[in-house]
Amino acid sequence: MNDMFSFPLQEMLGFTIEKSDGTATASLIADERHLNPHGMLHGGIPFTMLDTAMGAAVMSVVPEGFWCTTLDIHTRFLRPCGLGEVTATATVRRAGRRVVHVDAVVTDAEGREVVSAAGTFAVIEIPS
Repeated sequence: MNDMFSFPLQEMLGFTIEKSDGTATASLIADERHLNPHGMLHGGIPFTMLDTAMGAAVMSVVPEGFWCTTLDIHTRFLRPCGLGEVTATATVRRAGRRVVHVDAVVTDAEGREVVSAAGTFAVIEIPS
C-alpha cells in the first residue's frame, strides 16, 4: 500500500495526505490564499481536506480492485480558523462490504477542534 498520494487539487491547495490502516491525515500550513474575505480559513479548505482524508482512510481498508466514492458528509463548523497549521484526521468507524462509515475532525495549530464530520462512502468494484 502506498501511504502517500497526490492529485492536482491537493497540489493546488498545498496539503499533504498520509494514510494507514483505517486512518488518514491531511495537513496544511494555511496562508493568505486559503482565507475568505473576512480573513478566516475558507470553509471549502477544511471540507476538501476532510473529504480527502476520509476517502484515503476508506481506501486503506477496501480490498484491491475497488474504489470508494463519497455518498455524504455531515460537517459542523465549530470555530473560526486563521493562518497556520491545519490538520484533518479521519478514522473508519465501520467498514462493510459496500458502505464504509468514517468520522473526522479538523484541528488548528493549537489543537482546537475547528470542524467535525461524519461521512458515508460507497465501495465500488473497479470496472475491468
